[in-house]
Amino acid sequence: MTMPNRTPAEVFPPGDFVREELDARGWTQSDLAEILGRPVKTIGQVISGRKAVTPETAKGLAAAFGTSAELWMNLEAAYRLHRSIKDSDPDDSVSRRARLFTKAPVKEMVKRHWIEPSDNVNVLEKRVCDFFGIRSVDQEPQFWEHAAKKSTSYGAVAPAQLAWLFRARQLARLTRAKPFSVSSLKNLLEQLKLLLRSAEDARQAPNLLSEHGIRLVVLEPLPRTRIDGACFWLDKRSPAIALSLRYDRVDSFWHTLMHEIGHVSNLDGLGKAEGSLDIDLVGEKAVPPAELPERERKASGFATDFLVHRDDLEDFIARTRPLYSKNRIRGFAGRIHVHPGIVVGQLQFRKEIDWSHSRDMLARVRDTVTNSTLTDGWGHSAPRV
Repeated sequence: MTMPNRTPAEVFPPGDFVREELDARGWTQSDLAEILGRPVKTIGQVISGRKAVTPETAKGLAAAFGTSAELWMNLEAAYRLHRSIKDSDPDDSVSRRARLFTKAPVKEMVKRHWIEPSDNVNVLEKRVCDFFGIRSVDQEPQFWEHAAKKSTSYGAVAPAQLAWLFRARQLARLTRAKPFSVSSLKNLLEQLKLLLRSAEDARQAPNLLSEHGIRLVVLEPLPRTRIDGACFWLDKRSPAIALSLRYDRVDSFWHTLMHEIGHVSNLDGLGKAEGSLDIDLVGEKAVPPAELPERERKASGFATDFLVHRDDLEDFIARTRPLYSKNRIRGFAGRIHVHPGIVVGQLQFRKEIDWSHSRDMLARVRDTVTNSTLTDGWGHSAPRV
């Protein structure tokens, strides 16, 4: 329930009510001072509003005028709050900061050095607006030019997810790549296929992508954003892919990368279509393919078939289930020329094996990849734009 936000036009100081009581009784301030056993100066300060009504004074006034002490304390509290609001800046800094922190993950943006900190709310608002490319906090940042505030698969984009996307685009604009053409994809895929056998070879992927017109950047995720990757276009010949690498596993890296390349191959996000923000694409909480939009199912199918063709995987499952020993997994991975961890990831996603099965095969690749491409996070500092 939303509480009503009402501000009284005027709130009178407790001293006004004390003065009325004195007039009604024909008392002077000196009389009241004598009755309460307080200095006349103190009574004068209470009546003029220069001195607050204390609990002790409230009890004395209550006894003298036949009221409750709570009445005088409530009058005092209401008056002081009213004065505080009235005397403050009309555009209250607290409410403005609250609105700003609702608009964007300001604390995390400062922590990650995406914006400079400031104690001045005007300056902080300006820096957040500049980051999002908007004129005021009343505007909604638009990442997808023709589909504001939407992601391609999971509903509305949260402020932290949007901030991640804007930072990813900043990084992509700092990288170089040759002009992209769909005709170059076949050659790119053939070369990427050669990298699947060794986890160390993942370091070659960023350079290969740039040679074929695709910019790749890595951006550490913000807390609770659940982003795995994104695909967007800087212009008609400049697709970009951003990865969060929130799971440091060889299978997660390759599946997410190939999923985003699938979006590039299908030209998703080019023209008037919205781009791709992929959430819960990999990991134990991955969204089942049946719950994905058609475009996402196509991209996931592209990725899984590239890594382990479905016919080969179905044949292996039919021959091996349920005895998925490490030796059998390694043997199958060797025959199809991929890292064993990629096979493990596919089997886990299909729930053929438990997520704890063969975890020692899930080689780490984060350090390998982040050392070979523009990265923001995990100790890597990218330029602020």
